[in-house]
Amino acid sequence: MASRIHSPFHGLLVAAFVLCPVGYAHALELKPFKDDLFAYPATLSTGDGGAYTVIDYREMRDINQRDEVPEKRVHPQYTDASVRKVQQDLMLKTDAGDVRHVAVGKTQGAAIIVLYLHGQGGSRKQGVDDFTFGGNFNRIKNLMAGNGGLYLSPDFPDFGDKGAAQVAALIDHYAEQSPGAKIFVACGSMGGALCWKLAGRKDTGGRINGLLLLGSLWDESFFASPAFKRRVPVFFGQGSHDVVFPVANQEAFFRSILAKSKTYPTRFVRFETGTHGTPIRMADWRGTLNWMLSKAP
Repeated sequence: MASRIHSPFHGLLVAAFVLCPVGYAHALELKPFKDDLFAYPATLSTGDGGAYTVIDYREMRDINQRDEVPEKRVHPQYTDASVRKVQQDLMLKTDAGDVRHVAVGKTQGAAIIVLYLHGQGGSRKQGVDDFTFGGNFNRIKNLMAGNGGLYLSPDFPDFGDKGAAQVAALIDHYAEQSPGAKIFVACGSMGGALCWKLAGRKDTGGRINGLLLLGSLWDESFFASPAFKRRVPVFFGQGSHDVVFPVANQEAFFRSILAKSKTYPTRFVRFETGTHGTPIRMADWRGTLNWMLSKAP
């Protein structure tokens, strides 16, 4: 008699255990790291159903008060250098060439992988500098290390096909080491050329889960890419006084995405009076990545 009562209950328990992992598979949410210090200043306006935001940026406050030495060394409270314990300078040999890169966090079994691709004149060292850009790179390092993730900042030979092939090989390697990880690629300035190339490749375009364009460029070829077809979330951060890549062009491209699909997961944050490097300093890594994790294919 007891066994008959137990059986259906046992079945429900089994079902619950089977279903729970499925329910939580996409529920990764990054825990806070110095969120109060890195919160966006006041919102001046919003549009496009909340997808477009204008943020009040002020150089005197957001650089001169935040930095001990303006643009070179942020005040100590913005960083936690203990993350360097899980930071390694590595070389990966691939068919596309040797890829020097800095890895922070779990190189195997990571829950999330974030890459930063530098712009013209940069190197893998830019993306792991704890003190420049208001400590924002230190924040992404700590967010990855504190959430079972992996952060990668590679060197690459150019912003063309060779560079894209090397970054794709790097992604391929670490994706195999962490098969359950969601993969997000952030591109600063000219690095955006690689973001769009990766989106268009069959391998990476079918694998990445989000793109972050920081003071970067646009590319119409995105609409024919595997990434666009998969509805990979795209974030744009742009300074309104960016003289390298004019904000109007990037805003027009953002709106052209929404014109093709009103519900496409894309966001645009305009930093009013900000210049070319402002989005790298000001972008909210945690807020953006948590939004992407909730929308990722």
